[in-house]
Amino acid sequence: QVQLVESGGGSEQTGGSLRLSCAASGTILSVFTMGWYRQGPGNQRELVATITHSDDTNYAASVKGRFTISRDNAKNTVNLQMNSLRPEDTAVYYCNVEYQDYYFLTQSAWGQGTRVTVSS
Repeated sequence: QVQLVESGGGSEQTGGSLRLSCAASGTILSVFTMGWYRQGPGNQRELVATITHSDDTNYAASVKGRFTISRDNAKNTVNLQMNSLRPEDTAVYYCNVEYQDYYFLTQSAWGQGTRVTVSS
């Protein structure tokens, strides 16, 4: 079993910053792409940012230049630094990890979600 523990959500005003963290543990041989997704009120879950094992990153256009994703391969953690927050960033943020399990199968796991609220 794999567990993802997220932390760092909360409330912030427009223009403020928050940092999200996600730690993966359990039956993991290796971790591939890690990422953050979000689901705002009445919206579908959408990609925010992803990062590969070799640190190649991909960002949604709406967060590019404001958010920075990073990872620590030794600790199987992924972080999301969110700056210049806007009310439209309000959402539940989910961590996602693609990994290889002990049977050498590629699996995907999701965190429980952490809420981010940005007020104007």
